[in-house]
Amino acid sequence: MPDTLKLQIVTPDGTVYNEDVEMVTLPGVEGEMGVYPRHVPLMTQMVPGEITVRKGGQDYFLAMGEGLIEVTGDHVAILTDMAIPAEQIDVTKAEEARQREHARLGEKLSDEEVASVNSSLARSLAQLRVKRRSRH
Repeated sequence: MPDTLKLQIVTPDGTVYNEDVEMVTLPGVEGEMGVYPRHVPLMTQMVPGEITVRKGGQDYFLAMGEGLIEVTGDHVAILTDMAIPAEQIDVTKAEEARQREHARLGEKLSDEEVASVNSSLARSLAQLRVKRRSRH
């Protein structure tokens, strides 16, 4: 039996992904990390970006928001505010959001507003990167 691990991704809207996979690459706060079966247990914070899921020898991509990652030897659990598979990303909406947030950075904003705009901008950019990658 091939080595796999259970990948579970949960957003406020429910479970987005719950399948056995061969590996997953995640955007952690300390950089990108690859998780294979029998990985050392850890908990870390996820930053907006993309994850790569290897299943059946093929790579699948998802745009991710901020969240928490828990890794055990045979399980990866992700709690996040956004998880969108590449095929569900609307490029027009993501590009409009990116332009809107970029324009807001030129306005006079409080520190909290700047943080919020940067977070929204990072999520839009993650969606655009994932969509572009999935086309290749």
